[in-house]
Amino acid sequence: MYGNRMNDVDEHLHENKPQAGHAPFMDLKEKIQNLPGTPGVYLMKDARGSILYVGKSKHLKKRVQSYFHHSQTHAPKIKKLVQHVKDLEVIRTDTEFEAFMLECNLIHKYKPMYNRKMKNTASYAYIVIPASDGLRHIETTNHPVPAHGDSIFGPYPTSRIAVEKAVVNILESLKIACTPAAAATAPCLNRAIGLCLGMCMGGEGMKEYQQLMNRFIGLLEGTDRSLYDELERKMAAASEQFDFEAAAKFRDVLQSIRFLEHKEKVIGFSGSNPNVLLYEPVDEETIKLFLVKRHTILFSRSFPVATDRERQQLTKEAGMLVRAYFKNDEDAYTSEVGRDEIDEAQIIYSYVQNHPGQAALIPDAWLDTDDPLELNAAMASFFSDIIKDSNENLD
Repeated sequence: MYGNRMNDVDEHLHENKPQAGHAPFMDLKEKIQNLPGTPGVYLMKDARGSILYVGKSKHLKKRVQSYFHHSQTHAPKIKKLVQHVKDLEVIRTDTEFEAFMLECNLIHKYKPMYNRKMKNTASYAYIVIPASDGLRHIETTNHPVPAHGDSIFGPYPTSRIAVEKAVVNILESLKIACTPAAAATAPCLNRAIGLCLGMCMGGEGMKEYQQLMNRFIGLLEGTDRSLYDELERKMAAASEQFDFEAAAKFRDVLQSIRFLEHKEKVIGFSGSNPNVLLYEPVDEETIKLFLVKRHTILFSRSFPVATDRERQQLTKEAGMLVRAYFKNDEDAYTSEVGRDEIDEAQIIYSYVQNHPGQAALIPDAWLDTDDPLELNAAMASFFSDIIKDSNENLD
């Protein structure tokens, strides 16, 4: 879907790019005053027409105006951006979901100077735990080279430094932040400061280290949360003993774990190739329906829902569309989730989590049967809230 949309965007920007020696069709202040109060994407440009920043909003006018009002309270980066903005383009969308997805595509394409997130997917980090019979070390890298038996997690849509900081925080709290010395018979430096159990010396310390490492891997895989639960108990115990410094350290470690866990949940969700059906209201009488697979919008269209007949037609058509689009694409996504799709995956995952009543996952089993009864019943149940809300508005 967005392949065609991006071509339209390119044409739109080219046609409206200010020409040297000519004043823009409308000055910046007038453009801002005439912005619509609808969802969409805004592109801030300098005097040469180069894109400085891409943003999105559910209400374009309010969001863009906020950059130019009360500027004294803005961060230095925002103040500097505003000083260089000489032109503005907006692309309206029907829904906020489309604005999120379009913003992501535009940032990937143009890599604007003032956009920090989603700009450089090559910088996204991975956690690698190489297979070893001895002391297993945790590495963070932007370019993993998989070897047999290695455990690899990612990509994490953040910097390598942020991932490394989270990992180090966890390892130090578990006292498995070993830094082996050059001499095999000497303990590491971290042993002396209480950050290493002594696994560098072998024996029982090594056994405990391997057990903790297996639990850490299980935590990232989502199969073992015992480490998280144990740290929560330690935090609670420290608070009860009024040891707030220790409690704060455990809190920070738990935050680091949640940071890594959330990214793995996004990857796991997208990697399972779910068939996602979602909708977003356009106005009181219209919704927009989306069929999403992995990180791609396969289908989108607006449907009227003002009358009983229209809502019944929506339910019927949705079932037909689900079977047609998802069944045709069920084998199209077989590779692991890559760094080039993780940002879109994050948007889709967040929307599904934050709008449970407006998103549904369609099991493949419903697509493999010739009997549409179960799927039709699910469609009727999924759209029942629209029907209920519409009937309430009539009362």
